[in-house]
Amino acid sequence: MEPRRAGCVLLLLLLPALGAAAPGEFDPYRVLGVGRSSSQADIKKAYKRLAREWHPDKNKDPGAEDKFIQISKAYEILSNEEKRANFDRYGDAGESQGFSQQQHRQFHRFHDGFYFDESFFHFPFNSERRDTSDEKYLLHFSHYINEIVPDSFKKPYLIKITSDWCFSCIHIEPVWKEVAQELEALGAGIGVVHAGYERRLAHHLGAHSTPTLLGLINGKITFFHNAVVRENLRQFVENLLPGNLVEKITDKNYIRFLSDWRKDNKPHVLLFDHMPVVPLLYKLTAFAYRDYLSFGYVYVGLRGTEELSSQYNINVYTPTMMVFKEHIDRPADVVQAREMKKQLIDDFLSQNKFLMVARLTSQRLFQELCPVKKSHRQRKHCVVLLTGEGEKFAEAFEAFLTFAVANTKDTLKFVHIYSDRQPEFADALLMDEEKYRGRSAVVILERRNNAGKIAYKALEEAWQGSKEDNFILLDLLDQLRTDPGLLSSETVVADLNDELAPMFLIRWFYSTLDYISDCWDSLFHSNWREMMPLLSLLFSALFILFGTVIVQAFSDSSDTRDSPPSGKEETTAKTEKSDASFSKESNSRIPKKSFVEVTELTDINYTSNLVRLRPGHMNVVLILSNSTKTPLLQKFALEVYTFTGSSSLHFSFLSLDKYREWLEYLLEFAQDAAPIPNQYDKHFLERDYTGYVLALNGHKKYFCLFKPHRSGDEGGTLGSCEDYDALQHAEARGKSSCSPGSRSIKNKLHKLSFWMERLLEGSLQRFYIPSWPALD
Repeated sequence: MEPRRAGCVLLLLLLPALGAAAPGEFDPYRVLGVGRSSSQADIKKAYKRLAREWHPDKNKDPGAEDKFIQISKAYEILSNEEKRANFDRYGDAGESQGFSQQQHRQFHRFHDGFYFDESFFHFPFNSERRDTSDEKYLLHFSHYINEIVPDSFKKPYLIKITSDWCFSCIHIEPVWKEVAQELEALGAGIGVVHAGYERRLAHHLGAHSTPTLLGLINGKITFFHNAVVRENLRQFVENLLPGNLVEKITDKNYIRFLSDWRKDNKPHVLLFDHMPVVPLLYKLTAFAYRDYLSFGYVYVGLRGTEELSSQYNINVYTPTMMVFKEHIDRPADVVQAREMKKQLIDDFLSQNKFLMVARLTSQRLFQELCPVKKSHRQRKHCVVLLTGEGEKFAEAFEAFLTFAVANTKDTLKFVHIYSDRQPEFADALLMDEEKYRGRSAVVILERRNNAGKIAYKALEEAWQGSKEDNFILLDLLDQLRTDPGLLSSETVVADLNDELAPMFLIRWFYSTLDYISDCWDSLFHSNWREMMPLLSLLFSALFILFGTVIVQAFSDSSDTRDSPPSGKEETTAKTEKSDASFSKESNSRIPKKSFVEVTELTDINYTSNLVRLRPGHMNVVLILSNSTKTPLLQKFALEVYTFTGSSSLHFSFLSLDKYREWLEYLLEFAQDAAPIPNQYDKHFLERDYTGYVLALNGHKKYFCLFKPHRSGDEGGTLGSCEDYDALQHAEARGKSSCSPGSRSIKNKLHKLSFWMERLLEGSLQRFYIPSWPALD
């Protein structure tokens, strides 16, 4: 017994040494490649350099996403002085509670030496051993904002929020794996958020516990509240989709459905299948292509579809998909397969997104059908029929359609447009000539840029659809193939009107319904933590209401007991009181100088004007460039002049040409309130931040953000000039100060004075940062 007891004692004494000798699992200094004595500026530079290099959107390496997560975690630790100090002392950034994480790692390594491990008990708590099936679905904040949210307008997403040390997460893992693989094959999106590494994203999604399942569609989040079983999750994703995506088609309504191509300006798709309900695959496909195609479903086993099946010779035992365009008596394209797969359907529909002669109803459709030429080898021409509505123009359209079916090529698109619905477009091409009035015309055009410049050539005579017209048009197209200079005329056309956009009242009605639905869901399904702000506001309002009633009741009773003063004395007292309050209120805001003192914020005065700014003082900084300096400073002085009486406000300006990187770093902390584009896109140095105003509190390390006002009409009236004579006098000297360019620049600071009012009230949102970056 004694040797065994001595061995146990020796083993316990060696336990700390074994733990200390093991290498560290995560070293933020090693990840960022900096030393332990590095400054915050060096750490920030290393983080930004590595983040650009390993960002998953830029680096296609399979391990880029894991490397990016490690870089973000390392910077989170080293940028926080408290976490950095904890790591330097204990080798861990978190707070120690009882049996610390460092001791846990030592105990874990000791057991690893004796072949005892978490995996022995099949509990994958360690984040390095979590299921690899979730790796490809992991999301981070910028990826979610810039890619997943826009993509949710094409397909719904099912997202799981998980974490380490989560028993419930392990419990639902088998069901999640099965459903994720099944839904992804059908066309739904799958996402996984690790709350331990992506706390910001988890908070943004409103997830306060793990596991949490939610759906995302059209940018809107819906939480899952039922039991985690396969049927419930499938039904949850299906319920996310709109209910009017697919129409049930029978012998009674198929002609009406297929004839709606004129009104919808879309091809119509029919799926014939023997399933009584519409398959989820077909619903997801209809949602993805809803902007281009209309979908109908035919249950071939239902009585009342015999005529339809016989009309198009349908095999009732094989699922069949048909696309109908301008001719409803025969399909434009057909595909049959015993098992309809997503890839097969996507390939089929992507080739049939447009009618043979689509009508230009919006600028987006014009850009898709007639793209801007990128090179001489990628020229694409559009043959446009400018016509009208009604039977009068039907014959000309049918002749144009027949010509288009016979001559459509990859480099040639045939479209038509109603001249009365797009009058600006028609007038720009036909010059309002008398010979085309009340008749159809054909124009061949090529878009030169996105600003509306096009090169074109119109047929000499109006289009009637005769054989002579067909020969003339075919001859022009043959010449165009060898001589691009045939399009000798150039013009600039305005953007097309969106003819199919819903009316304002309808959009407002649907927005109201969505808002009511969100409120209802939040009221009955949100947890208490989410409801606390609303309950707090409600009880505060009730407390103030009842308090006011009680105070008013007591004040009324006391007024009846006291004798009222004479009318003359009461008037004198009120006048003196109002004069005193007005004097006190106005003196705090009266400017003490007749000018605004604005200094440039540079690396020389950066410490004194911001980092070591006295408590309670703020520096209001205007962002400008060399080209916008004069007009922006003039407008800035006018907007803030009434606030110069406050001794706690200082006014400065910052050159965007010199310190763009400093500004970009600050704006990263304001992404939730003001959607700032991701800093790693290809337009990094092209974004215009002139006109931004930052109110910086150096002591408390936060700032408030003013985004410039964007004026839609830059060439408006002479509203900012004093009079016409003054303008003419300035032009005579060659120094006009009221040019459209200067007016549009000054309009960026429109309503800045109202923002300053809210700044002094303290009602603006504040964005906190760990420390002020160096202005280098």
